[in-house]
Amino acid sequence: MSDSLALTPNHTRRSLALRIVVVFLGLLLAVQAMSFALIRHSIDDSARANQNETLDHGEQVFLRLLRQNADHLVESTRLLAADYGFRSATARGDRAALASTLAEHGERLGAGLAVVVDTHLRLKAGTEDAAIDALPLLHTLVPPNPNLDSPVTTRIVQVAEQPYQVAVVPVKAPFVIGWVVMGLKLDERLLNDMRQLTGMDVAILTRSGNGSWRVTLTALRADQIRALSQQWSAAPAAASAHSDSPTLFKLPSGDYIGRVVSIESRGAEQSVAVLLRPVDDAGASYQRLQLGVLILTVFSVLVFAIGSMLTARRITTPITTLTKLARKLAGGDYDAPVPSHGSDEIGELADAFETMRQAVREREDEIRRQGFIDALTQLPNRAQFNADLRKWTSHVDQTRQSVAPESNATTGEPAQCAVLMLDLDRFKHVNDVLGHETGDQLLKQVATLLRNLVTDPDDTVARLGGDEFAVLLHASDLSAAQELARRIQTALEKPLLLGDQTVDVGTGIGIALYPEHAADAMTLKRRAEMALYKAKQTQTGTVVFNPDLDVRAKEALTLLGELRQAIEQDQLRLYLQPKVSLATGEVTGAEALVRWQHPQRGLVPPMQFIPFAEQTGFIRNITAWLLEASARTWRQWAEQGLRLQLSLNLSARDLIDHELPDKLSAILEKHGVPPHRLYIEITESSIMDDPQRALQTLDRFHKMGLMLAIDDFGTGYSSLAYLKRLPVDELKIDKTFVMNMQRDEQDAKIVRSTIDLAHNLGLKVVAEGLEDEQAWPLLKALSCDQAQGYWIARPMPASDFPSWLDDWVRPRVDHTFLPLDAAVV
Repeated sequence: MSDSLALTPNHTRRSLALRIVVVFLGLLLAVQAMSFALIRHSIDDSARANQNETLDHGEQVFLRLLRQNADHLVESTRLLAADYGFRSATARGDRAALASTLAEHGERLGAGLAVVVDTHLRLKAGTEDAAIDALPLLHTLVPPNPNLDSPVTTRIVQVAEQPYQVAVVPVKAPFVIGWVVMGLKLDERLLNDMRQLTGMDVAILTRSGNGSWRVTLTALRADQIRALSQQWSAAPAAASAHSDSPTLFKLPSGDYIGRVVSIESRGAEQSVAVLLRPVDDAGASYQRLQLGVLILTVFSVLVFAIGSMLTARRITTPITTLTKLARKLAGGDYDAPVPSHGSDEIGELADAFETMRQAVREREDEIRRQGFIDALTQLPNRAQFNADLRKWTSHVDQTRQSVAPESNATTGEPAQCAVLMLDLDRFKHVNDVLGHETGDQLLKQVATLLRNLVTDPDDTVARLGGDEFAVLLHASDLSAAQELARRIQTALEKPLLLGDQTVDVGTGIGIALYPEHAADAMTLKRRAEMALYKAKQTQTGTVVFNPDLDVRAKEALTLLGELRQAIEQDQLRLYLQPKVSLATGEVTGAEALVRWQHPQRGLVPPMQFIPFAEQTGFIRNITAWLLEASARTWRQWAEQGLRLQLSLNLSARDLIDHELPDKLSAILEKHGVPPHRLYIEITESSIMDDPQRALQTLDRFHKMGLMLAIDDFGTGYSSLAYLKRLPVDELKIDKTFVMNMQRDEQDAKIVRSTIDLAHNLGLKVVAEGLEDEQAWPLLKALSCDQAQGYWIARPMPASDFPSWLDDWVRPRVDHTFLPLDAAVV
């Protein structure tokens, strides 16, 4: 039973195919049989009416084939005669070379006859037997008086009683030095071409002088040849060797209509071709043929129209139904099932459509799920969060329009929603130190923690990307949002266990409410991000959006556009702050600083644009400008006899720019600045952003001969750990310690310890923030090398520095006055 059921689909497929084949094949065979009978009858009546036309066509085709062969033969022979090596061999009479060339060319051409003779018709080389047999004919082929204009001739001749189509071409160097004769044997190929093209048989007959005709080439049988020879000798056309009138030949295989074509009649040699076509193939009367075809056509159209309509109705009805369903599938409607249409091929097609519909619906559901779910945390992703945000902001709008404000207080459900944006502190550090797998585990734990804290199923917890998460509270006021933010921060302040690693992370959170802080969903999200950025910037944990944040953001965007113009329009200015030796009071160098001379704002302080430039990456453009301006200034100093040090600050983004060392090297070379005259100042925090790449850049600076300095030393996270790895030459003590060391003994101890540490490591020390006279003797007593600060000089335009240097006088300070306990010193 199971075997019979297994055969059912194939059986039904064969059944339907058989029905279609039987119907259409039966109709086709019936029509073809009637057509054959009608056409056969018409052909018999019109065979003799188109004899001349058929024979004319056959004659034209035959002569065209001969001309094509002649043209091909002449062209190939000309190429041979024009070949330099062949002409040289002919001039030298090199028989071996000529024989080899003739054999090769003849084989390539398919020539059975290849001969080279000199101008006296003496044989130079040729194919063995054919050349000897062709020698008596050369005087009829070669012109008697050769010259530069000797023509190329083609003939059909008999060589060893075989017809050859030959071409005679002069060999010139530059005068005629010989003749090359190439001949193609007329053989079965010519006969086969004629039969394929015209359906005619050909017989070539030749005679010499008044001798008897003999058949030299034909595809006829022996009995047909004998009958043709006898009848041709007795026919009137044999005397003239040409006749336009058709000749009837009765051969053993039937009656043939013949046309005699003269192909050679020069001298004693005569050759003719008799084109033969069976009378039965001559054709029929066109009028009766047309009538028969017309009747057949009308009948065929009627029969096939009826059959096609019957069959098409049977097939197209279910197909039309399937087409409509396919259009629904294309439009995204996967719910309408495909009805069954029997057990034949159409039914199988309907079942296949139903299977496809179910598979496509399942895949669409999976794609939709993957498109809106974060693969790592299984939280809704950014797209799903945006969709939910639009839905709930629209719901808030509808609620506010349809419900009076008093009813909101009654129901207790506020007609507003809140968005909390948060990202993790030190996540990049976890990824860099512990690896991305640990980072993924951290994200999963945070996702689980957020899901546990947000309990309302209508609220949305989403991962937007990286370590950025978002929470949408669909019905929440500010106090509820702040309470959730507090619980999230409390939870994330506790160490998280990732395998055998314990990780401390924190978070910054930005809050925005709808419609209080935004008029649409995307603006609400953007303003929550502004609040998050402010929270991260100020390290205040949670920040609620306020309009000032948006204003400052717009101002920042405006500032970025103006900052781009500042470089293009030469609005940046180079300022210098001197560095002085505490031991001698001499000016040893200066720190290069950048100022912005804004056309409307005036002189913009660096703190108003440098941090923003670092955040946006535009700091690299400013750094490039500063390097160029500093190198140019140093060159101007050198031309005035000044050989001072210049210090420049680099940001974290500069340190991870792998092209910066090459750019700096080019600038120094351009202005002729010795690398050891330039100090590159970096902060510990800038190294911590990407330690590996930063260290690579610093190593390249060191190998270039640049001097390196740690700026704001003592305020970083890992001073000692990185200090021993950095190729530095100088430490700059942060001004917060220097400015307070006269009043704060702890700061003084820090300064002293830093100086001792640096000197033990072989480094020079610069104290920043020298603000009053009393700090000078104290720093000198602590063996500090150099100092800079407002007491020495404020930052000044680079153009003012030389004149300030001329006016500088070493300060006379009471070196015995030490305001701190001597133990500190």
